[in-house]
Amino acid sequence: MEFVIQQLINGISLGSIYALIALGYTMVYGIINLINFAHGEIYMMGAFVGYALTTFLGLGFIPSLIISMITCSILGMVVEKVAYKPLRGSSRISLLITAIAVSLFLQYIMVYFVGPETRTFPQVVESTKIMLFDGSVVLDIRNVYILAITVILMILLQYIVRKTKTGKAMRAVAQDKDAAELMGISVDKVISVTFAIGSALAGAAGVLVGIYYNTINPLMGSGPGLKAFVAAVLGGIGLIPGALLGGFSLGLIETIVSAYGGSIYKDAVAFAILIVVLLVKPAGLLGKDVKEKV
Repeated sequence: MEFVIQQLINGISLGSIYALIALGYTMVYGIINLINFAHGEIYMMGAFVGYALTTFLGLGFIPSLIISMITCSILGMVVEKVAYKPLRGSSRISLLITAIAVSLFLQYIMVYFVGPETRTFPQVVESTKIMLFDGSVVLDIRNVYILAITVILMILLQYIVRKTKTGKAMRAVAQDKDAAELMGISVDKVISVTFAIGSALAGAAGVLVGIYYNTINPLMGSGPGLKAFVAAVLGGIGLIPGALLGGFSLGLIETIVSAYGGSIYKDAVAFAILIVVLLVKPAGLLGKDVKEKV
C-alpha cells in the first residue's frame, strides 16, 4: 500500500508538469486548430529564464516563476505574430511544418547562445522530506509546491475562461470564428491572448521542472513537449479538462511503468497509448465525435 501511495505522489508531480504544458497545446488547438509543436521549446525557455534569474540576479522562487511566465507569454505572442499569423489562411500542413521549424529554430538558437551543456538549476526551494507511514513514504516539499502551483494556475485559468470578458471572447472564437468577428470580437487579439496564456503556463512548467529535477538543457523541450501533446490527445485535444485528465493520467502511467522496472520503456508506453486512443476513441477520453459537413 505504501509503495502505491509513493508512486501516486511521484506520478501526480510529473502529471502536473505535463498538464501545464498540455493546456497550451489544447488552448491553441481549440482556437485555431493548430498543433503548436514549438510549445515544448517555450517550456524550455521558461526553464532557462528561471535559471538566469535565480543564478545571476539571485531572485527567489516566486519572483522567478512570475517573470518567467511573463517572458514566455511575450515570446509566445511573438512566435504567433511572426510565424503563424502570416499563414493563418494556409493549409494545415503548412502550419504544421512551420511549427516544427519554429521548434528547431528555438532549440538551436539557445544552443548557439548558451551552449549545449546541461546546467544545474539552483536549489531555490529546500528539499525538505516529510516522512509518512513510519518513513515508508517520502513526501518532498517540492512535490507540494508543484501540485499547489499547478492547482492555483488551473483555477486561475478556469476563472479567466469562464468569468472574464476575454474568456468569453475566447470561447466564442473557438465556437465560430466568423460569427465572433461579426459580433465585434477581435480574432487576432483573442489568438494572441491564447498564445500568451498557454505560453505562460509552459514557462511555469519549465521553472517547476528546474526546481524538481535540478537540471536543464537547450534540448529539454522535445520529450516533454511531445508527451504533453500525447496527454492533450488522450484527454481530448481542445478541451481544458481533457488536458488536465490526460496530463495526470500520463504522469501516473509513466511513474508506475518506471517503478516496476520499465523505465527504459516509459516513452514507448506513452506513444503506444496515443496510438491506442487514436484507434479506439480518436476524440480522446472527454472528447465527442463531431461530424463535419462536406
